[in-house]
Amino acid sequence: MQNFLHHQLLNNTIQSYLIVVGIILIAVILKKHISKYFAGLIFGMLARFRKNTHRKEFFDLVVQPLSVFLVLIISFIALDRLYFPEVLDFKVFKISFKTIIDSISNGILITIFIWLCLRLIDFIAIVIKEKADLSKEVTENQLLVFFKDFFKAILVLMGILLVLQFSFHKNIGNLLTSLSLVGAAVALATKESLENLIASLIIFFDKPFSTGETVKVHNFTGTIEKIGLRSTRIRTESKTYITVPNKQMVDSILDNISQRTQRRVDVKLNLDIHASTQELKSLIKAIQVGLSNEPIIENSLVYLNDIGNNAHIITVEYYTPSEQSTEAFIVLKEKINFLIIDTISELKISLAENKVELVSNNT
Repeated sequence: MQNFLHHQLLNNTIQSYLIVVGIILIAVILKKHISKYFAGLIFGMLARFRKNTHRKEFFDLVVQPLSVFLVLIISFIALDRLYFPEVLDFKVFKISFKTIIDSISNGILITIFIWLCLRLIDFIAIVIKEKADLSKEVTENQLLVFFKDFFKAILVLMGILLVLQFSFHKNIGNLLTSLSLVGAAVALATKESLENLIASLIIFFDKPFSTGETVKVHNFTGTIEKIGLRSTRIRTESKTYITVPNKQMVDSILDNISQRTQRRVDVKLNLDIHASTQELKSLIKAIQVGLSNEPIIENSLVYLNDIGNNAHIITVEYYTPSEQSTEAFIVLKEKINFLIIDTISELKISLAENKVELVSNNT
């Protein structure tokens, strides 16, 4: 039996082969338990920074690539105990077969490791998304999707560079220099797209507006339907669909109507120059009483704004809550306008040039 175990086969004893095969078999049999143990250690470190993390989702994502990675590591360490057979020591296109095997092994390990890291990014994205769902900010989810894909792309690029370094023995320093030159050329060629991309990041972080809010920009008023990496889509009041580059959304003066604290209405009454002081005071008092009888109006102001050769100007200002619907706001404004007309008629005050100037502003 001893002679059999010490029998040489391809430069290695039978005993060495049995030990290597036994180690690999044990690793394959116990891979699920080993991977869960190491996954638990990683999960424990992540749980220190955030409680109530999803343990099941973490194990579902990580255990499979981690088990493959650990089995490969153990297998390669075990196989390293064996001497490379002389019969396999030949060259393929001037490259030794042993070098080819080492390169393939390194490439496989790097690939599995990148796979594992990608799964970790997916898990981190799940945890962050859970927090983002608790917030009303839609841009947080959009930002999450962007950075998730961005970091995955960077990770894949790093994996390719590592494979080139350790499998193909290429100097990635020179390659990075070449890529930087190509990147600079591409950046110059796509200057406008890069500006819009940077502007989208500014929108995501600074949050001047969010999806679903009503804004006014470049004389267009509408609701934000989508914030992309290059442009923002707006549904206008005319129900048309416009696309505005993000750079213009950042550089232009933008009025976020949804962020107003109140709705404001200004009414300017151009009254006949022959109206007496008592008539003007009676009109102002009557309008003030009418406004005070409307509980939805939060505050109001009626005053003689200006006098002149052609007319006396009375200004009526009142404010309503910002959350008031557009339909209710229009009904109220119409009611106040009728109140003003009826009051002027009752007091028999003439309008200057039969003109009333109505201006409605939102603040």
